[in-house]
Amino acid sequence: MDRFLKSLKYYFLGLLLLAAIFVWYAVLKESRNGLLVAFLDVGQGDAIFIEASNGNQILVDAGPNKKVLSELSKIMPFYDRSIDMIIESHPDSDHIGGMIDVLRRYKIGAVMETGVDSDTAVYKTLENLIREKEIKKIMERRGMRINLDKGAHIDLLFPDRGVEGWDTNDASIIARVVYGNNSFLLTGDAPQKIENYLVSLDGNNLKSDVLKLGHHGSKTSTSELFLGYIDPEYAIISAGKDNKYGHPHQEVIDELNKFKIPFLRTDEKGTIKIRTDGENLQIF
Repeated sequence: MDRFLKSLKYYFLGLLLLAAIFVWYAVLKESRNGLLVAFLDVGQGDAIFIEASNGNQILVDAGPNKKVLSELSKIMPFYDRSIDMIIESHPDSDHIGGMIDVLRRYKIGAVMETGVDSDTAVYKTLENLIREKEIKKIMERRGMRINLDKGAHIDLLFPDRGVEGWDTNDASIIARVVYGNNSFLLTGDAPQKIENYLVSLDGNNLKSDVLKLGHHGSKTSTSELFLGYIDPEYAIISAGKDNKYGHPHQEVIDELNKFKIPFLRTDEKGTIKIRTDGENLQIF
């Protein structure tokens, strides 16, 4: 009996230790300071995770496949199974393919789209899943603002009209994430003609600290005019290693070097996390 009681005591102490470890893990994970913007390494595609200090979370795109799940598991607590909103920049498979698995794994508060359609099986499966789960859909339009936290928000800059029947890249959502004096410009796969149109609308107001290059660093995006107005401290290129498209294209790299803009690539660095306190950027 004494031996049994002794074993039971150690078992109980072990449970207390595990409980303490769990509590401290949760505390550390929940200790969010400032705004986190993480450009996830999902191969040849885009996926951007945004988390405010109050815990509000936004996922912009989700890459081509379920790799997004493993990347999210690295930056979200294992017990966190909800995301406040998913923003679909446009319905190309390399941006929405992973959303199907995200919707199956996480509880999603709302999905934002532009309204442009696609005839791909991936898009149809995603739309059916959104309906089945009765997830709220929001049609994006220029002038809308998503409030994340005090001093933190996302301004939607484009499209500024209905985009039914448009080329999917032309209809890409362009959004500016702002926290304090720091900002991030996210451009989906928007081509140069859309970039230059946005310059005509917003000009110097486009200035941002971080620019996520359009179309994975393709030469079809990142015009010299656009880059000059953004004047970023850093550029982010989300592309897959040794991808068949040759992204990022040398022409774009040359433009970045011309403007002396440091750039980070997910195919070289993996997931790129940037945290800001509203004044300074920390890359890790």
